[in-house]
Amino acid sequence: MSFGDPNNPYGQQPQAPQGPYGQQPPVPQQGQPGYGYPQQAPQQQPYGYPQQQAVPQQQGYGYPQQGAPYGQPGMPGMGMPLGYASWGARAGALLLDGLIIGALPTILYIIGAVMAASSASTTPDTSSCPPGDVQCISDAYNTAAESATPVGALIVMALAWLIMLGGTFFLMAKEGSTGQTPGKKALGVKVVKESTGQPLGFGMTFVRYLCRYLNGLLCGIGWLWPLWDDKNQTFADKMVATVVVATK
Repeated sequence: MSFGDPNNPYGQQPQAPQGPYGQQPPVPQQGQPGYGYPQQAPQQQPYGYPQQQAVPQQQGYGYPQQGAPYGQPGMPGMGMPLGYASWGARAGALLLDGLIIGALPTILYIIGAVMAASSASTTPDTSSCPPGDVQCISDAYNTAAESATPVGALIVMALAWLIMLGGTFFLMAKEGSTGQTPGKKALGVKVVKESTGQPLGFGMTFVRYLCRYLNGLLCGIGWLWPLWDDKNQTFADKMVATVVVATK
């Protein structure tokens, strides 16, 4: 009994606080947080040994992707499905294109040459000139020379030249749009840009045809250069950055 406590004048022992219905709150067990403390979700361990999920490493935005460079041989859809075209296939395609566009003009040139040769056999008629009349003899020779160049032969040769020119532009148009002329398509080769694997277009194809005249310099070594070049390129190919690839 304690008489000194004014709040407990009868000396009663203090009781534990009770709940709203007269029940005492449960006593928290040792090692567990008490009532009202934040609960932590238990961490579940996977069955067996812990496994780590492999996450593929992604390259940062803007960094170059690893892989085969564009347009390498053996890469389908990259412009070089079967690698670079051989020298024999390229030469065969060039000859076949020449036959396609040059057959008719060659025939016309032969006809024109025959017409010109038959007229050139005309000899000057000096029988009417008096002896020693130089002016009369000169006029006879001039008349024979004028008749030796018939207009028909010139027309035939001009027509042959126009057909050859038109055929060349036809080949350039086909090669610029599809990368293949009729000869290249028959031999299974194609001209593409080295950087993109796409056809050149008419403008760059025209430039490439002009550069082909450089292949004939130094005894035509530019035409033979693909025999030992790593990319089977001629001088014209190197100047406009093109390659000739096999398609079959």
